[in-house]
Amino acid sequence: MEKTYYSNGKLLITGEYTVLDGAQAFALPTIFGQYLHISKGSDKILKWQSYTVESNCWLNVDIDFNTIIYNDQLYSTEVNTLIGILHSAYKKNPAVLDNAEGYKIQTELTFPREWGLGSSSTLINNIAQWFGIDAYALLWESFGGSGYDIACAQNDFPILYTIENGKPTTKKVTFNPDFTDKIYFVYLNKKQNSRSAIEAYRNKQKEISAVIEAINQCTQKALNAENVTEFTSALEKHENIMASILEITPVKKQLFPDFKGTIKSLGAWGGDFVLAISETNPLPYFSEKGFKTILPYKEMIK
Repeated sequence: MEKTYYSNGKLLITGEYTVLDGAQAFALPTIFGQYLHISKGSDKILKWQSYTVESNCWLNVDIDFNTIIYNDQLYSTEVNTLIGILHSAYKKNPAVLDNAEGYKIQTELTFPREWGLGSSSTLINNIAQWFGIDAYALLWESFGGSGYDIACAQNDFPILYTIENGKPTTKKVTFNPDFTDKIYFVYLNKKQNSRSAIEAYRNKQKEISAVIEAINQCTQKALNAENVTEFTSALEKHENIMASILEITPVKKQLFPDFKGTIKSLGAWGGDFVLAISETNPLPYFSEKGFKTILPYKEMIK
């Protein structure tokens, strides 16, 4: 009997990087995500196929159960990463493999892989659901990170995410202002490696506790903004704080200095999506500069 699991993608609006040190992070699950389809197989083999949003198979591999059990890293980097995740999951619940004849697995993304909306986190959450284990523990044993992406994978509403005493805390928040029609998400034509971005943050951060309160204030002001002016003010202050910590020029100054509106980096600075706020339709502006993927808020967010 086939089973299907699904996880949401993610966008981190505030608290990037600093969430690792206890800051409040405002995050939004996306309409896009990833499916994991599981059916019965044979020969103690996991037949794995991964499909893009265009239904192209980009990963097709047969993995012997023993390869997973003993974490034999004998394949390509992508397959070895998958084996490592499955090995960690197996250690937490061996019965999923020990009591099975085999599996046929298909994963299906509903967004382009290069968008950076969580192809890894949605996979980890789906595997955790399949094995019946804690997705945060599986994430931290494999990719690392704050875990906000797992929280988005599991929830269908805006969240406030924090790490308290090493434990993830997710709180449902209300965010449905009347200015969402002025919010857009623009893909920067390159995918950022979140692990390397986090390492860079660790190398550059100074006394981070001094800025946590300021970041939290920005987050609360953004969530409670009664109009677009208050919202943009909170995001611009947040952007300036992070630029100082990371010693990086904000993306608006780098790429869009003549843009009439606000632009904020999201998640791992330097790639993936940015949030743009504009009183007028910004599609012509970004398209002229070579950025063709521009999604209005309601086409991106649940």
